[in-house]
Amino acid sequence: MPKKEKKAKTSLSDEEQLLLFQQKLLAEEEMAKKKERLLSQFLKDKLAKEEHNSALNLNKINTQWRTVLREVKTRELHKDIEILSQTFERVVDCKDNVIKSLAKDLSEAEEQYARALRSHLHNVDQLLALQRHRLSLLEESYNMELEALTKEFETERKTIIDQHEKEIHYLQDIFMAMEQNYIDSEYESKLEFQSMWNDLKNMNLEEKHFLRLHLENIVEDLWRKFQDVLKNYTDATEDRKAAFETLQVKDEKSSKEIEVQMKKIQKLQDAITISKGKIMIHSRESEDENRYIRNDKELVLVQLRKLKAQRTQARAASQKNLVKLTLESNATLKALRKIVDKGEKILKLAEICRKFETEEEKVLPFYSSVLTPKEQEGIEENNLEELTEELAKVMVDYTGMENFWKRYNKVKLEQLSLQHRRAQLLDINGKLREMLKQYLDGISVSDEVLSQLNPLFIVNYQSNLPQPLSIPIAHPGDKQHPTT
Repeated sequence: MPKKEKKAKTSLSDEEQLLLFQQKLLAEEEMAKKKERLLSQFLKDKLAKEEHNSALNLNKINTQWRTVLREVKTRELHKDIEILSQTFERVVDCKDNVIKSLAKDLSEAEEQYARALRSHLHNVDQLLALQRHRLSLLEESYNMELEALTKEFETERKTIIDQHEKEIHYLQDIFMAMEQNYIDSEYESKLEFQSMWNDLKNMNLEEKHFLRLHLENIVEDLWRKFQDVLKNYTDATEDRKAAFETLQVKDEKSSKEIEVQMKKIQKLQDAITISKGKIMIHSRESEDENRYIRNDKELVLVQLRKLKAQRTQARAASQKNLVKLTLESNATLKALRKIVDKGEKILKLAEICRKFETEEEKVLPFYSSVLTPKEQEGIEENNLEELTEELAKVMVDYTGMENFWKRYNKVKLEQLSLQHRRAQLLDINGKLREMLKQYLDGISVSDEVLSQLNPLFIVNYQSNLPQPLSIPIAHPGDKQHPTT
């Protein structure tokens, strides 16, 4: 029995150990989780603090960098403002000079205008006086000629009136004489006519009486013959008379029908004549219209030919002008491209030269004349030339280039002075090189040196330079060196 109890205790102890071990593991896991939570919380807090500190530091750095940038920008702006102020002052000086020159030109122009106005008014007064004098002379001559013409007119009028009265009296006398002759001739002609009329009347009466008697006899004979022929005719033509009457009735009916048809025919003929007249009128009008239309057509054809010729000429001229325009436009485009390239090159050179300008050149780019007023007057007198319109136009066109030519002349003078200075320095350098070469040749020995003249090369107390001819003078202290 005790052995069994011991075994139970030992078994319980193993289970308890397992439970304890599990509890320990659970406690350790909980502790590890707590540590992990604490560590993660600590890291999160630390990360938040670091982010906060980094944000603060970044803000501080940005503020300091902004201050540095502001200082740099202020320095640059100060420099730009100084340069702009200098350029503004320079532009203001240029504008002042231009204003002064324009004011001077304006005053000179006003003086010239006043002088020209005075001379013009003087000339106008002289011309008015001359015209008044000429008008007075013309008026006097006109009055004299008018008086002479009135006198001549009065004399001619009197002579014409007298001659007219004489001719009227002469014509009245002629009219009275002609009227008297006409009355006499009329009376005589009336008497002759009356006598001839009476004779003719008597002759006609006699002839009329004789013819009446003769015709009465003839008529009686003819009446008898007619009565006989009538009796014979009536006896022979009774049947025909009845047929004639029937035919006469038919003839009347047919005549009426013929009259109706003739009226219709007449109406138709009238209508035909009217239509023919209308046709003739229309044909004439149409012929006139056709003639006018033909003439208009010929004129239109002539004008059309002229217009075609003009169109061909205009087309050829426009073609020539178009070709010329294209050639000129191409030439102008090439010239403009060259000018643009040249301008861009000039601007680039100006920008490059601008970098090398001094402060004085930036402030005062246009130097004033270095000549004295007397020298300037002397140059103007020597270069005196008559001012023509073409020359004035050219001078006006090139007034804007005056400042450019000043700077160009300044640069040209500086270039010439530098070239002169360079030539002087080259000359001095050549002389120095020659002297240095002579010195080096003097201190060195070579075949070339030996072949040339060298004042430093002396052999046996003799130089290779040519000696001038001179008479040696022996002095008591001198020693003669024998030559080998």
